[in-house]
Amino acid sequence: MENVLALSGSKGNIKSIFLDIIALAFIYFVPAISHLFNFPVYLVEPMRIMLILSLAHSGRINNYAIALTLPLFSFLISSHPAVLKTALITIELGLNVFLFYYISGKIKNNFVSMLLSIVISKWAYYFLKYIFLQTGLMDGELIATPVVYQIVTTLLFSLYIYFILGRKEKLA
Repeated sequence: MENVLALSGSKGNIKSIFLDIIALAFIYFVPAISHLFNFPVYLVEPMRIMLILSLAHSGRINNYAIALTLPLFSFLISSHPAVLKTALITIELGLNVFLFYYISGKIKNNFVSMLLSIVISKWAYYFLKYIFLQTGLMDGELIATPVVYQIVTTLLFSLYIYFILGRKEKLA
């Protein structure tokens, strides 16, 4: 029992729990924030922002938990995004985490690792979305967020990881 209490009280776990609460609250309030600032917050990828913060300040297990639960949480509290898009976002974010760890284990630059992991996971998202659109499972546009926004956010997220995690310390 003492080991359980010591583990649950560790600084890393408290930090992860705090980050998770912030992430869920942020996703919960995205619609209100969008209305408050009269800006469509989805353009800056709020779920990926929370994922990037988790990658920079939390552990691997928590990173996967954030990636796999934020889209579901968003769907459950607001019915947005739609079920299939929720699944696509979940796959994209989970793949982003996996690829970041995989690529950072192969090369010695966190900027490049994050950049490639985001680009590849976005490619997978758009590939699957294209299939869903072509088969009639989804409606809408293939690319709803302007590409220039996606490029800017991808570069900013990659720079953040680079500066927070350093040039490259091998990730465990």
